[in-house]
Amino acid sequence: MNTKDKRVFLFAGHYGSGKTNIAVNWAFHLRSLGKKVTVADLDIVNPYFRSKDSEEELRAQGIDLICSEYANTNLDIPALSPETYRLVMQDDSYAIFDVGGDDRGALALGRYTPHILEENRYEMWFVANFCRPLTQDAQSAYEVMREVETAGGIPFTGIINNTNIGGETTAETVLGSFERAEALSNLARIPIVMTTVAEPLLKSSLGQALHGVPNLFPLRLQKKYFDIGGSSLWQS
Repeated sequence: MNTKDKRVFLFAGHYGSGKTNIAVNWAFHLRSLGKKVTVADLDIVNPYFRSKDSEEELRAQGIDLICSEYANTNLDIPALSPETYRLVMQDDSYAIFDVGGDDRGALALGRYTPHILEENRYEMWFVANFCRPLTQDAQSAYEVMREVETAGGIPFTGIINNTNIGGETTAETVLGSFERAEALSNLARIPIVMTTVAEPLLKSSLGQALHGVPNLFPLRLQKKYFDIGGSSLWQS
């Protein structure tokens, strides 16, 4: 995948698709390349799995985090930081946006859409987990994609295949998703930019089974996943 000329990366998907964990990992990836990186948490829908859960790890790597002051509280208030406007309008940092699940969450993105489209240096990636109840086939996932696009006003440019069933994920789980991922790619007419697998699983027999899969992207898990016993790998 060639993202050389891109500055803004947006991750969106259905609830539980794993977009938050992937957004955090992409931030680590860009930082490892020596880039200045800022993560903006626009998820006003899911108060549990948030980019803020990785705040300590992000800042330890020199990655800035912008999120609502109400993140990780019991208040569900869509208050977004004014710093996000600066991130969109100034090009002094790579910007990673964790967009809320489904169309309601994507509405928060709409206020930044004109500036993102005007700069036109973005990637909008749809995170698909075909093991989730409402996106178990390409057509269902495609319908979610179109809802998010309509709400946020930015077309998707690529698909991330993050199919898993947490700690019960096997090689067959991932390999069996490829046909549906390809079908979604054909429906949306955009490419599959990566297939993601948690690092612990890549060190098992699953890693050997996936050898040679193009654009395979290993994931470090957010601390909260381990805190809940690892039973919800990849959840967002």
